[in-house]
Amino acid sequence: MFQIRKGYDSESKTFRLPIELIEKLEVLATQNKLSLNQLVIQCLTYAVDNLDVKGDKNNVK
Repeated sequence: MFQIRKGYDSESKTFRLPIELIEKLEVLATQNKLSLNQLVIQCLTYAVDNLDVKGDKNNVK
């Protein structure tokens, strides 16, 4: 069967986000011609990659 690849493995999850945050993300996604999903992935990736956890032995990096 033919499948279109998205460039990465993915799994569907549901998150509850504040309405104000969703509205801001939707505006940013539209302004940058991205899907909301693509923008959220980029935001979360940046946040995790740049997490500053001083003194935490379980640091993700």
